[in-house]
Amino acid sequence: METPYSLRLMTLYSQCLTENRRAMGMANDVSSITDQHDALDAATYLACYITLKAIHHLGRSPSEERRENFDMLSVYHAFATLVYVFLILPLKAEGMMPDVVKGAVMIGKSLFPELTDEECVECIESGTRKFQLIGDAEQDHLVNYRQDMDKAVIAFVVVGSDENAPFDKEEIVPLFGSLLNVLCEAFSN
Repeated sequence: METPYSLRLMTLYSQCLTENRRAMGMANDVSSITDQHDALDAATYLACYITLKAIHHLGRSPSEERRENFDMLSVYHAFATLVYVFLILPLKAEGMMPDVVKGAVMIGKSLFPELTDEECVECIESGTRKFQLIGDAEQDHLVNYRQDMDKAVIAFVVVGSDENAPFDKEEIVPLFGSLLNVLCEAFSN
């Protein structure tokens, strides 16, 4: 019997949350996750987790960019929202109807908790515009970009939730770093 996608997502969420708690020296007691709202929350968390891993892989610093290049935060937000969308699309087959706008707001607040409310709103609005540009674009390179992102997200979920996976989820982080770098370069020109 194949594992439902929502269970895979929640398994990966528990694994990543435990990993982060351990890295921060916190207790590893992560309660079980069972209902559909938790699967949607898991997708939000994982979108932020993947984005932060990609940012760190590139050696970038959102706190420095907040002062020197604030618009780059909206690129990170657009990237995280794109990851989120690819994480939640399979949930529709299980009857779950995610709210992308609510997810985008939660992502903005989670990625950049140090921002003032006004800065957060600006970041989310600008990130949403960038996300829409990427999503609506018909140029081959952006269509390919979206396809590559979809494949990377699904690979991350599979390797993170399948104990028999031939490689580790950390091996996919450089791919996310490359995908984020493409957006950073595109929006800095």
